[in-house]
Amino acid sequence: MVRRWMERHAYIFFLLPGLVLYGVFMVYPLASSLGYSLFHWDGLIRGPFAGLENFKTVLTRSPYQARFWGALSHNVLFFVTTFAIQTTLGLALAVLFRKKWRGFGFFQTVYFIPYTLSMVVVGFLWLLLLNPTWGAFNQFLRLIGLGSWVQPWLGQTETALWTIILVNAWRWLGFPILVFLAGLQGIPEELHEAATVDGATGWQTFRHVTLPLLAPVIGMMTILTFIWDFNAFELVFIMQGSSGNPYYSTDLLGTLFYRTAFGDSTTGGEPGQIGIASAIAVLMLIIIGAVSILGVRQMQKRQVEY
Repeated sequence: MVRRWMERHAYIFFLLPGLVLYGVFMVYPLASSLGYSLFHWDGLIRGPFAGLENFKTVLTRSPYQARFWGALSHNVLFFVTTFAIQTTLGLALAVLFRKKWRGFGFFQTVYFIPYTLSMVVVGFLWLLLLNPTWGAFNQFLRLIGLGSWVQPWLGQTETALWTIILVNAWRWLGFPILVFLAGLQGIPEELHEAATVDGATGWQTFRHVTLPLLAPVIGMMTILTFIWDFNAFELVFIMQGSSGNPYYSTDLLGTLFYRTAFGDSTTGGEPGQIGIASAIAVLMLIIIGAVSILGVRQMQKRQVEY
């Protein structure tokens, strides 16, 4: 009897290690954050029960209110711009790579290299390239006669966030190209041939045949990009510090959480606001979870069969 039960449920023993790791490193920290957010804290010492007071502080009280909504707006811009770049440029390059012209293998390797680098390496690399005095980027602008464009890209509020967004899109671009390329290769060629026979141009075929069939892939990329960009931290931390310099113009929810929980050596911020930091983390979880669930449901409603 026991042997028969073990044979039927052998999959449990294979799943158990993964479930344990997931519980220890994912479920437990999330549950702990929720618990921490409901208490006052004196440094690392838990104080009296606070209820939703920490959430009220984050959303309605200075200076956390301005910092939270400012960081949230930056995350939204971070996501929208990154998604637009990845979708348009990534899909365009995937269409070109699908044709497998000469040099295809070389470019297929090159475009994916940035994705294999850690975000810390990417941050330090671009920090050197964008150095306002001797960085290669400004030197290149001077070399091609665009010296008037030279500026401290990371040192002014007008360009700092946009610069980091472009660096982030450059690093992630290889992944959407790979996903879109797989999606394009999964579309039966007979559908394109039928559209051509019916007199459709290349653009009409792409718009009315290819693009609708790629809708599930685009939907998946939308959700993944949203999750990644609302969890963004390392790139801003490496390039601009935990305060999102200059003047919080690159501050994201991730850096706001870090700064609130652990302080900021560059500004002398007081560390140890564990309850408020946990409230920020829970709000991030709610935002990411709600949007992801809505996105998955929309994808399920618009499933395409061919």
